[in-house]
Amino acid sequence: MFPELNPLEIKMICIFFGPLYGIFLMFISYIVFDKLTPFNTAKELDNANQAVGILLGQVMMGVGICVGLITGFAIF
Repeated sequence: MFPELNPLEIKMICIFFGPLYGIFLMFISYIVFDKLTPFNTAKELDNANQAVGILLGQVMMGVGICVGLITGFAIF
């Protein structure tokens, strides 16, 4: 039913779509973070609230590490 792909083609697909998937997940995680918190995240970042910036940065780093692992597994 599906065409047969060799491992190199699968790796190239993962390397190409991994970062796109990561950007999509970071966007979704920002929206979820904004909905779960009782304050407006964008407004707090505009007011230079360092605590919100650090917390949001940690969320993005976590998603980035997960996507980096997915892309890294595709290379080896």
